[in-house]
Amino acid sequence: MKLIDKLKILADAAKYDASCSSSGGKKRDSRATRSIGSNEGSGICHSYTPDGRCISLLKILLTNQCLYDCAYCINRRSSNVARAKFTVDEVVQLTLDFYRRNYIEGLFLSSGIIRSHDDTMEEMVRVARSLRETHLFGGYIHLKLIAGSSPELLAEAGRYADRVSVNVELSKDESLIALAPEKRGDVIRKSMAQVRLGIDEGSERGAPSFAPAGQSTQMIVGADGASDRDILSSSKNLYGAYGLKRVFYSAFSPIPDSSARLPLKAAPLMREHRLYQADWMMRFYRFTADEIVTGSDGLLDLAIDPKLAWALAHRGAFPVDVNRAAREMLLRVPGLGVKAVDRIVQARRQRELGLSDVARVTRSVEKCRAFIITRDWRPVKLSDAEGLRERFAPKAEQLELFA
Repeated sequence: MKLIDKLKILADAAKYDASCSSSGGKKRDSRATRSIGSNEGSGICHSYTPDGRCISLLKILLTNQCLYDCAYCINRRSSNVARAKFTVDEVVQLTLDFYRRNYIEGLFLSSGIIRSHDDTMEEMVRVARSLRETHLFGGYIHLKLIAGSSPELLAEAGRYADRVSVNVELSKDESLIALAPEKRGDVIRKSMAQVRLGIDEGSERGAPSFAPAGQSTQMIVGADGASDRDILSSSKNLYGAYGLKRVFYSAFSPIPDSSARLPLKAAPLMREHRLYQADWMMRFYRFTADEIVTGSDGLLDLAIDPKLAWALAHRGAFPVDVNRAAREMLLRVPGLGVKAVDRIVQARRQRELGLSDVARVTRSVEKCRAFIITRDWRPVKLSDAEGLRERFAPKAEQLELFA
């Protein structure tokens, strides 16, 4: 098979993996090290496929052949798709050639499982080792680890990659057993724990650098019966237990010849979007999963963002005085982000703030003015939750973008 044909198959096969973040790596400058490539901030450019998937890096599979038969995966063993496999040298050469042509600034490499976990992981490590040691490649490398691989291979992957990831895929172990019987949640979590141990050891003084951009994971949304509360609770546990940098959410899309156990329709992209917003609330705004998802069905409100939904459900907690409220409460005001709150807290030490001062630090003053008091502003209606909901809900044409 020609290399270009392999590339078409294996780049397309990789598009369903959303966890291709390129941020947070250790800075490398080719001018200082006489190497090829660098991963300075402006070097990583993001672009998107028509279905919204990030393809900022050379994002490919080593192979889409796989021993596993995961019901939700287009590359499962029983899937009727064209198969291909790169050699280690082909992946290395593609990465270097694409970089020299200024097409990419790094590599995201995943793979189906061939022969065994260790055989597959060993080939992926050889790609990273060749790029780093033989070709002195200084660009970004993200390796998708094969859960269950030997600790030695996982450790070697972490030495060469900027970021590594192991996909948990589903938030419930029982769903994984039903839809991906060859995979086990405890094996996935053990590999994540080994990565965290390597990262923690690497942060000690004098220890070798290990995956300096950390580790991430991905969960499929809508392939099983897990609610948004289940998904966010699982994410919270993963962040706490394994020190993840990111949990990525991927809305389920029906695949050809799929199992009858899977939904017939794709999960709404708006649900994926709301989960990202809720995830942000947990990581930066000190919300808990139970606070964010308040409905009896365990699902987020798709019509409005979860922070606004919480504020409308707790109207009695508002308005808050921006000149006196604690930072933690200001973070819960719709329309105020972390940077805006920090600027407000800093500025109010010098003077009493008015509405125009708040407007200078946020683009969403129209949203937050219904929930705040300033020197010269106090909202008249405090209980008009329905009116506020209608006012700030996305228009029909905006919702169609996420249909």
